[in-house]
Amino acid sequence: MFANFCESYFDLSGLILCPVLGSIILLFLPNSSIRLIRLIGLCVSLITFLYSLVLWIKFDPSTAKFQFVESVRWLPYENIHVYMGLDGLSLFFVILTTFLIPICILVGWSGMRSNGKEYIIAFLICEFLMIAVFCMLDLLLFYVFFESVLIPMLKIKAAYQFFLYTLLGSVFMLLAILLILLQTGTTDLQILLTTEFSERRQIFLWIAFFASFAVKVPMVPVHIWLPEAHVEAPTAGSVILAGILLKLGTYGFLRFSIPMFPEATLFFHSFHLYSQRDCYNIYVLDQFKTDRS
Repeated sequence: MFANFCESYFDLSGLILCPVLGSIILLFLPNSSIRLIRLIGLCVSLITFLYSLVLWIKFDPSTAKFQFVESVRWLPYENIHVYMGLDGLSLFFVILTTFLIPICILVGWSGMRSNGKEYIIAFLICEFLMIAVFCMLDLLLFYVFFESVLIPMLKIKAAYQFFLYTLLGSVFMLLAILLILLQTGTTDLQILLTTEFSERRQIFLWIAFFASFAVKVPMVPVHIWLPEAHVEAPTAGSVILAGILLKLGTYGFLRFSIPMFPEATLFFHSFHLYSQRDCYNIYVLDQFKTDRS
């Protein structure tokens, strides 16, 4: 009976909409009702966490296929859908996200004063964006949520700095997605995973995706925005930044770059190995010269 109930009433759209509905409720509350705002924010985040646990219980680990798949037509004149699903990689990122948000709300519980409502809403919106990133199986919608997920956590200066760092990489990734759409006619990840691109095209697309993912990891030299973000963010914001947000770039590599462009991945992996071997040879030669002297 419990399994049938879960099958009927628990899906990904409900999980994603939980923090959105909580944010809408908080918008209608006055800032003076800080105790009620905190309680509603905490309850919404706990409900979202319990919701994700139900999905974990329903999840079948014996298959590598995407589960809880949902598809809604988004642009009727293009083959682009709100296409969602979970597999073993994204499921535990979703659970980690829903687990950390209530903790972050409790961490800032006593510090919520004049901007308490905005504080809670920012965390709930950030939770919605992060869950959407891990659930989206449409490449274009993944890009939209992926590029907007850090904005609710940053103040003005860090947000501008982050925008400037991500602008160029985001443009390259968007152009790569549009190129994929023009070539294949779809941004459906499951179709793209079975689509073969030429090696030269894969290298170009891999570099374009890398330009965006590297900023989110972040990798040198596009990591300068990170200290400013940690300084401006509250303690709970730093927890989310280190616990979830900085893993989005690596998730992008694992979800898209490696499986979609395997030949390009092998190409750059071989380049990395050659670089390591050259560094090792230089080190051995230097040690040899030191020993002789």
